[in-house]
Amino acid sequence: MQTRFDTLDQWLAHCEQIHPSTIDMGLTRVKAVAERLALRFDCPVITVAGTNGKGSTCAMAEAIALESGYRPGVFTSPHLVHFEERCRVRGEIVSAVDLMPHFEAVEAARLQPPEISLTYFEFTTLAILRLLSLAKLDVAILEVGLGGRLDATNIIDTDCAIITSIDLDHMDLLGPDRESIGREKAGIMRPGKPAVVSDPMPPQSVIDHAESIGADLWRFGRDFNYEGDKQQWSWAGRGRRYSGMAYPALRGANQLVNASGVLAAYEALRNKLPVTAQAVRNGLAMVELPGRFQIVPGQPTLVLDVGHNPHAIAALTANLDAMGYFPVTHAIFGAMHDKDLTPMLRKIGPLIDRWFFTDLPTPRAEKAADLQSKWNAVQLLSDKRHDVTTSCHPDPMAALRAAIEAAEPADRIVVFGSFYTVGGVLKDGVPRLDAKHLN
Repeated sequence: MQTRFDTLDQWLAHCEQIHPSTIDMGLTRVKAVAERLALRFDCPVITVAGTNGKGSTCAMAEAIALESGYRPGVFTSPHLVHFEERCRVRGEIVSAVDLMPHFEAVEAARLQPPEISLTYFEFTTLAILRLLSLAKLDVAILEVGLGGRLDATNIIDTDCAIITSIDLDHMDLLGPDRESIGREKAGIMRPGKPAVVSDPMPPQSVIDHAESIGADLWRFGRDFNYEGDKQQWSWAGRGRRYSGMAYPALRGANQLVNASGVLAAYEALRNKLPVTAQAVRNGLAMVELPGRFQIVPGQPTLVLDVGHNPHAIAALTANLDAMGYFPVTHAIFGAMHDKDLTPMLRKIGPLIDRWFFTDLPTPRAEKAADLQSKWNAVQLLSDKRHDVTTSCHPDPMAALRAAIEAAEPADRIVVFGSFYTVGGVLKDGVPRLDAKHLN
């Protein structure tokens, strides 16, 4: 009997129940269901893997495609507030109503004998891939969920792989060091197809894999590069240059590395997806992506960032440092317990004057009180201690309200860590902060 539900939320609840574990690495089951669905793409596919910078890379690739007059489709994960954010067609988030027939199709396919069990991520990824495959796209841009080689997105043969920065994260699943993690990420490459590596210092395993399968390897610093001053930046690839460009609308020094990888991908795909210099300039100038060093003007200033591993926190720390002077910085922080939390706290700690630790609505999250204990341990070992106050809160909005109450107009509030942390303060829209004396 065919399972049917009336709402997307009911489908998502169903997807959470049908497999015994949340993560089950491997492509056998998801490939079998994809074959039953006759899933295939008739347009070029760009697949993006990496530890940090995947979402920004996808957003920039999408923005340039839109400015070129193409019809892009994007799959990205996780979401900040609503599940539908994971799928965009022609620059617009798809509706729950549009998604539901594809959930029904995946369910019908997996229930054919012999029945196949799918994880939540596998099921939802197949539904979104089916929607994108039928949407008459000019280009599909797929963000890898975890790793690469065994990720559900890797059932689709890419026309161009992009590998962003590689660092230590999900080590229990991907391996203990950058070399083994790089080997997993490199699994999205295909023989004879462009493989753009925008990490300036990639693990040797990535280079070795590209060469062993005969991928067309585009290396940062060898096949493409960028330079910039305070006003503008320029990019050069194998056969093309862009000079005097405005900085991307996504803030932060690391975004030039991400943008460089996107430009290399379009240069590598120029026979299938030609883009104009004007489309590149306009796309990078217009790109938007919530929660990536997002600065919300107001009093106090609000900064939102989904950085949740040591490499991302190092970038966030540098970006906060470059913002200039603020009398007091208030931090709202919540994160998963399997993250390398102590190095993150140690790195950003010198910039923070008041901590508001928060619980998050998932069993994977570290409790606010445990984050507070970890911070106290970091403080005890630090030789540069400064007076810092800490408090614990049941959810990100409660933490934000407490921070607003404590802050003066010239201060800044930084909300960072898990997607749940940033999503928690965005659930009613982007908060606009008005200083107490202006109310």
